[in-house]
Amino acid sequence: MLSTLPRLIGHRGAKESAPENTLASLREAARQGAAWVEVDVMLTRDRVPVLIHDDTLERTTNGAGPVPDLTLAELKALDAGSWFDTRFASETVPTLEEALGVIRKLGLGLNLEIKPYPGQEVPTADVALELLTRLWPAGLPLLVSSFEVPCLEVARDRAPEIPRGYLLWDPPADWAAIADRIGAATLNVHQDRQTAESVAAYRATGRPVLAYTVNDAARARTLFGWGVTGLFTDAPGRLAVELAEPTPL
Repeated sequence: MLSTLPRLIGHRGAKESAPENTLASLREAARQGAAWVEVDVMLTRDRVPVLIHDDTLERTTNGAGPVPDLTLAELKALDAGSWFDTRFASETVPTLEEALGVIRKLGLGLNLEIKPYPGQEVPTADVALELLTRLWPAGLPLLVSSFEVPCLEVARDRAPEIPRGYLLWDPPADWAAIADRIGAATLNVHQDRQTAESVAAYRATGRPVLAYTVNDAARARTLFGWGVTGLFTDAPGRLAVELAEPTPL
């Protein structure tokens, strides 16, 4: 199990203030005081792990089409920042290796979400875990998460020492048995779908509950009151300030 988990984790860096899953967003999360960041990893056509959330390129780059249709060189030619603000026009899609270097230098904990293109669950997890086991320093906290059970099975078998987070959107009936089978250290759940009862059921398994994505202080207080351990947020700095303020009457 993880010895410590933060109350707030920068979601895709600090995506309220910088283009998500870029090196600029990681640095912005650290500037805002985040102790951990969460990023997504997918494979290029030449099997290089890169940071990107969507299966396709349109939303967060000036490219088009599925991510795995492009080689790393082709992906690196794209602009991954101007869609957010022209100040970030120099941002490219970072490789996982580049991101790990920045995160290590910033001294941040990491939740790496393995987010494979459909059909690439096992190779994506395999490549990402190989890089993590080779490059991640022992002194910094690390959590590997995924919605895809095959990814978590690869993580369990390849690097059992790295804690695993089971991501849940619409939990299957046997979610608790799956969590046991993959050796989940945390349950990472969608905040909109939670009630006091659902959080209690998750906590009854003995696992910390992390909720995504929370940008509102009132909702954050409610979730913490139900026993949620930590929150993924697009605005780690702003939310930390708002949570430190007195609760409105």
